[in-house]
Amino acid sequence: MSTQLGIGSRVDHPHFGKGVIVDTASEFYIIWFKSQQGTKSISKDFADLKTLEEVEATGGSDTITIADIEQALGNILDQRLHEMQIVPIGTRWKRGTIILKPGDPTLASKELPIEAFFHKIVMVRDRLRVMEQKINAHKVMEDDEKVDLQQYITAIYGSLTTFNVLFKETHHQFKGMGGKE
Repeated sequence: MSTQLGIGSRVDHPHFGKGVIVDTASEFYIIWFKSQQGTKSISKDFADLKTLEEVEATGGSDTITIADIEQALGNILDQRLHEMQIVPIGTRWKRGTIILKPGDPTLASKELPIEAFFHKIVMVRDRLRVMEQKINAHKVMEDDEKVDLQQYITAIYGSLTTFNVLFKETHHQFKGMGGKE
């Protein structure tokens, strides 16, 4: 590779796959690879590094640090936490009502739309998924700690399988350990 690539250039490495140059030094590029979920230093002379999209190198000091990348990824995860994926409720439950009836007949029952309850269940599921991603991407936590926390999350999913009857599409449903204990 004879030309100097700038920060933001997209490249393809024969082993690490597609990546983005996030910093440069005199002899190498620092490239963030999706497959590695992190950066690698690759020599500027590495002949097998293919350019997918070139950004012109600048002489300035506008470099992106690993801390900048981590902050950007954190912001993306936080945004995803607040986004709600459209998950359809089962047709038979549309416009339905949940009735909470106390054991004491002198107390009033409470009714709420099933769609509102379903929305809360979907939010719990989505937040569990984000927590799973944050655990798996955690840089300080040891693998055995990640596995331990992942088992708790799987158990939570298992406890929530009761609500699978509300989902129209099975791929949106909760999945627990399924007898793999």
